[in-house]
Amino acid sequence: MVNVHDGRMTASRHPDDRGGQDPAAVVQRWQELGGVWQVVSRGPAGVTVSLRRCDGGEEIDRITSDDPALLTFLGERTTSQE
Repeated sequence: MVNVHDGRMTASRHPDDRGGQDPAAVVQRWQELGGVWQVVSRGPAGVTVSLRRCDGGEEIDRITSDDPALLTFLGERTTSQE
C-alpha cells in the first residue's frame, strides 16, 4: 500500500497489509507519486518489483506477482526511468 504522510511517500513493508490492492495499481500509484520502481527478477512465478525512493536509492518495498495487469503495465521495461 502506498501512503503519503506529511508529503513523504512510504509503502507497507508487509504484502498482507496492502488491503487487497492489485499489484498494478500499487506500482502505478508509486510511479505517479514520484517513486522509482525497478524489476528485480522475472520468471515462471511472476515478476518481483522493487519500490524505491524518488531518487532511486533506498528500497522501500517489494512486490512479487504474476498479475496480468502488472505484467502488461511493466511490459519489457526494467525500471520506471526508461
